[in-house]
Order: sequence, then C-alpha cells, then structure tokens
Amino acid sequence: MEEIVYLNGSFVPHSKAFISINDHALLYGYGVFQGIRAYNGKLFLLDRHIKRLHDAAKVIGLEWKIADIDFEKICNEVLAVNKLTSARVRITVTNGINAAMPWVDAGGEPTIIATAKNYIPVPEDKYNAGYKVGIASVRRVKQSPFSTIKSTDYLLSVVARMEAASKGWDEAVLLNDEGFIAEGGSGNIFFVREGRLITPATNSGIIPGVTREAVIELADSLGVTVGEGPVGIGAIKKSDEIFLTNANIEVMPVTEVRDDKGGAAVIGNGKPGKITRQLMQAYREMVAKETR
Repeated sequence: MEEIVYLNGSFVPHSKAFISINDHALLYGYGVFQGIRAYNGKLFLLDRHIKRLHDAAKVIGLEWKIADIDFEKICNEVLAVNKLTSARVRITVTNGINAAMPWVDAGGEPTIIATAKNYIPVPEDKYNAGYKVGIASVRRVKQSPFSTIKSTDYLLSVVARMEAASKGWDEAVLLNDEGFIAEGGSGNIFFVREGRLITPATNSGIIPGVTREAVIELADSLGVTVGEGPVGIGAIKKSDEIFLTNANIEVMPVTEVRDDKGGAAVIGNGKPGKITRQLMQAYREMVAKETR
C-alpha cells in the first residue's frame, strides 16, 4: 500500500504530495518539525511533542498562523490512515508561500505536512554493545535561539551525521562554539559519574528533547541525582557511563568515543552501565504503560 500523506487539510498518496518551489521551508529553511514514535498504534508523549512544536513556532514568529490547528488529530489520523502500529510520525509546519522575502509579507497560509512511516527498530544487539561515537567537526551556536528548536534548517545535524557515517561512527557528538559538549547528532547526551547523572544545560546550544525531559523525570523517580550545566570535553574520559536519547532510539548506551586521530576512549568497562540500563528499562516500562 502506498504511503498516505497529510498535506494542508487533505490526505493524498505520497506520489501526489507536492509543495511549491516557493515554499519558505525550501527557500529559507523557515519552518519547524517534530518526530513522534508510535507504539501499539498509540503516539507516545504526543502532547509534549505538540507543545514543543508550538514553542518552536513562537521562536520563529510562526505561532500565530497555527495556534488553532489540531495537530494531535492530524497526527493520529495520518497514523490510522496508514494502518501502522509501530511507526515514526513527523509533523512539519512552514511559513508557506508568501513574498520573495519572508519578512516583507507575513501573510498567507502555512504549509502543514504529516507523514507516518513504519518504524524499523534498532537491533537489540546494538543496545547490548552500545554506540561508538565521535566528535563532529561542526559546532552548535550556544547563544542562538534557533539552536534550541527543530527547524527545517537542520543542516548542522545532517552534516554531523554524514561525518559520522563517513568515519564509521554510529553517531556524532557536537560541541558548542565555546568548546563544551552540546548534544548528539540527533538527540541529547547524558553522562554518569559516581552515580550522578549530568547533561548539558538548555543554554548550551542544545535542542532539549522530549525524551531528554522524560529521562530526567525517570532518573528522579529512581533516586538518581541529575545535574544540568556546562559539560567539558574532559567529561568523556571521566565518565563511568554515557548514553544518548531521542524518540527513535529511546535510551542508547555509548561505550566508545573516537577522536579524529583514530584514537578511542572506552567508557567504563566498555559495556552499558548500571544506571543506563536502569533508565533503558524504566523508559520501556513507561512506554508500555502509556501505550497499552
């Protein structure tokens, strides 16, 4: 069955879903998006993802165009029409088609796109072995408000992940422009040292993910102290455990961090650590409870 796409109020076959070459997402990267996991036909933490979509739209001056749109309904309908149970749903909002420069004419209708694709899970062997990651050559800008949102100008993350693929890493880790650790190429990063969880603060140039938020809450429920702040590059070798989070991989252990000279720092004993495994399990239990 061909994938069905939601586009500006209609459900159409993927092969017939087109946007204008003058859409501002294409011309200027003027748009925002969210990715949401579905388990058992139910979208997980959908309300939080939709809130983050609206928050991002406010940052780029797009919120007033979409304030009354029922994104929860759109996401649930695109999942249902594609008859998927385990899926990745993406909702994209752009400024639409306006004047040659977006700041000349703020009028016009936004472009709203929603897609649902079958989710192919990461093999369990990867969770058992952990990711091998490396430090990307591109950096996030700490002071920019646009560093905190998922915009359709997603170039930094794309380039970082391309670099990771070219060097045989499972994922890239990005520093910010001050040399502190920011996040993964497609998610947030956590460090464990002496039983305490540390993650870069929201003012470090990160996109604060919904999964990051959920993991912090789970850690608190498990009695694990969580600290947020600047994280120096030295934290890699000092950490007992490291893991990445996003809606697709959930909680992914990191067992090795490679550098551009071919060297590698093994994290802990080279296997997923105790707290990482506890949070992996707690997250999966949370998913099971809320999507049963």
